[in-house]
Amino acid sequence: MSYQTLREEIDDDGIVTLTLDRPDALNAFTVTMATELEQFFRRAADDDAVRAVVVTGAGRAFCAGMDLTREGNVFGLDEDVAVTPDDLRDRLTEEPFQSGVRDTGGKVTLAIHDCPKPVIAAINGPAVGIGATMTLAMDIRMASTRARIGFVFGRIGIVPEAASTWFLPRIVGLQQALEWIYAADILTAEEALAGRLLRSVHEPDDLLPAAHDLARSFVRNRSPHALGLAKRLLYRNAGTPFPVDAHRADSLAMWHASQADGKEGVRAFLEKRDPEFTHRASEIPDVF
Repeated sequence: MSYQTLREEIDDDGIVTLTLDRPDALNAFTVTMATELEQFFRRAADDDAVRAVVVTGAGRAFCAGMDLTREGNVFGLDEDVAVTPDDLRDRLTEEPFQSGVRDTGGKVTLAIHDCPKPVIAAINGPAVGIGATMTLAMDIRMASTRARIGFVFGRIGIVPEAASTWFLPRIVGLQQALEWIYAADILTAEEALAGRLLRSVHEPDDLLPAAHDLARSFVRNRSPHALGLAKRLLYRNAGTPFPVDAHRADSLAMWHASQADGKEGVRAFLEKRDPEFTHRASEIPDVF
């Protein structure tokens, strides 16, 4: 599929490198980029050739935030729509709310969150605003020593978007999330690592190879079906009020998995060979 703002390459292990590709604009986020990112991740969720995704930026930036040069409402929102909380609860995907009110970054992060494949952010340079918040829905964040990360919404009078008020406190804790939002500072990679936003920091030339190596370790001799189901269990069960709620979903998931690739995994272990898993991530059952 061809894109205006993205570039994708897939290797023999099924690892897609997805590059934000507006280098002359520091990969600034546009409504077109939002649409294309959502399309990519919705498609990747159902494409069994895709085993994992590594997201990075072309040139010296990851994503410099929203492109503020757009005419009118730079966020692509319809200022003439009358909207209430009830509208977004009951009619979220209906017009005019779908196109005129819904946060474009949020539609992207929901698509990333729904993708049952490992998604790794390789933050190669500046990542501010939506450039930072889009990575929160990714499973792993790695960064170059040149990365600069900023939740700078307070500087331009807006609020955190892209469902980041759900993701960020779960990653770094509520106190750290509030401090970063209040201060609206630009963090160095080392500061973001100390705040537990990042998994690791790498020299610029080492970042993408390290991200690919990590992705490869996730997919080789692994069941896409089991990994995708495990991802959904972890995200969903981390927010359940009682462990018995997780137990119910785990029990049903284990019942399904034991009859799918679980049988091959046990045989391969007993026969001391690599497994040949055949069940697909697109076949994940509903266990909730």
